[in-house]
Amino acid sequence: MKHALRDGLLDLVISPLAWASYAAWLAVWLSASAVFGAQDAVFPSIVDGLLFAWLAAWLVCLLDDLVPTAVDNAALLALIALTALALWFIQNGTTPILLILVAIRLTGRLPSRALVAGLIVANLYFFGVLLGPWDQSVQSAALTVLAMGGFQLFAVMVMVYANRAERLAEDLQAVNARLLATRSLLGETARDHERLRLSRELHDVAGHKVTALKLNLRGLARKLDGDAAEAVEQSTALADELLQDLRSVVRHLRETEGIDLGKSLRELARPFPRPRLELVIADEARIPRADQAEALLRVVQEGLTNAARHGPAEVLRVVLDRNGGRFVLVVEDDGRVRGPLQPGNGLTGMRERLDELGGTLDIGTSDLGGVRLTASLPLEPNA
Repeated sequence: MKHALRDGLLDLVISPLAWASYAAWLAVWLSASAVFGAQDAVFPSIVDGLLFAWLAAWLVCLLDDLVPTAVDNAALLALIALTALALWFIQNGTTPILLILVAIRLTGRLPSRALVAGLIVANLYFFGVLLGPWDQSVQSAALTVLAMGGFQLFAVMVMVYANRAERLAEDLQAVNARLLATRSLLGETARDHERLRLSRELHDVAGHKVTALKLNLRGLARKLDGDAAEAVEQSTALADELLQDLRSVVRHLRETEGIDLGKSLRELARPFPRPRLELVIADEARIPRADQAEALLRVVQEGLTNAARHGPAEVLRVVLDRNGGRFVLVVEDDGRVRGPLQPGNGLTGMRERLDELGGTLDIGTSDLGGVRLTASLPLEPNA
């Protein structure tokens, strides 16, 4: 998780959203603080403490991918409470900016209806504050709430479209990875078919003819004598060596039958900057059929996509082995599990695909800290 922590802290420095929020907070603090206030004002004051506590909660919220879920939720609740207190006690025209930042934060955390309800409640509270501690008229308070509500809505819509664009980019990345992996799988399938064809041709055709040639040479050698018989014996020996070489080639081709998923899996992971793929494939774990290979490939794809999107994971470890009469694929990441594991449409589809081939899919937590997927397929799938 060191790289994820480094990247998260780096985002606090270089992220445009982070810098925009810092500028907004700074405007609120400078306008409300004793720094530009009365000369006899004390620094730090209660207002300073309130705003710096708000900033600390905001920074924790920006690191939501790195902190535990409970800490992130607590920081968000603290942010809401501090915003309410700031609106009550800091009667300054810049203070409602904090409401806009809270609305931005809630955009990625709440569904649409809950978000709308939350913003309505927040602005009703703000309207009450304007009528109470701020001592504004109903008309002035209504105009202020309307203006700030418009800014909040604009900020929320910007975040909605930004999140949608990010999801589309991730989906495009996943589709590109799938196409690359499928192309590699098709190429490996074609090579496997060609190896099978060559082994059969060498065994059935070339082997048969060389055997016939060797028998004919032996028969001829018995009819000859002298140098001619010796030359035929040498030819017979060469034919025998050639037959042994053919058998060796056929044996090697048979040993390398099946689909090697290594290249396809690396192609699948290549478009993703993170997580890094750690691949361990046993020599005997060559998949005999294309539908089996595709099913296992899709399991790794789902694990990779989930690790990249929900982790955040730095490493995805993939192990493919044979255990008795079954192939066993283990996919696990070092990300962080948020709450109970509930399979989505992707994992449900993977389970159904494996079930059609007589396989299984188990979902659990990994010793690395993230999700662990264990897929099992029989060597010979059900007809």
